[in-house]
This record gives sequence, C-alpha cells and structure tokens, in this order.
Amino acid sequence: MNYRTKAEYFIQGITKGFIEAKEVIAWSDEVVATAEKTEDWMIEISSCGPDDRMTVLSHLNTIKGEVDAAELAALLKAKGIA
Repeated sequence: MNYRTKAEYFIQGITKGFIEAKEVIAWSDEVVATAEKTEDWMIEISSCGPDDRMTVLSHLNTIKGEVDAAELAALLKAKGIA
C-alpha cells in the first residue's frame, strides 16, 4: 500500500472519529524504522503526541502521491465504513 492511500485512510478515520492520533503515530514510527529513505512527514508525525490530532492531520495532508481508490475502499469497508 502506498503512503498516500494510508494517509487518506487515516485522515478520514480521524475526522470521522474511528481512528485516534496515537494509531497514526504508531504507523509513522513503523514507517520511519522500515523506510529506505526517511521523509519529513514521517519524522513530524512520529514526534507528535497522542493529543496532537490537528497537527497529525496537517502532516498527513502533506504526504505526496496518488490515492488507490480500491484499496482505500477496502480499508474503510474493513472498519465498517462504507
């Protein structure tokens, strides 16, 4: 899955209330540890606190790339969001 698709999933999750910022931060920590090249947004999200919901959203919106609509739909469906 590409980072932009996952970011869109998290953006929708935070704004609709089914994902907490701490889940996004944990994902970003994992990405930092496994990515070939670390990008600014990865470090920025990783350094946020669990109450920094708006800051996390702001950084998610900076992630470049294209959203895979089918993959995003599958992620949302798995969470019971359609």
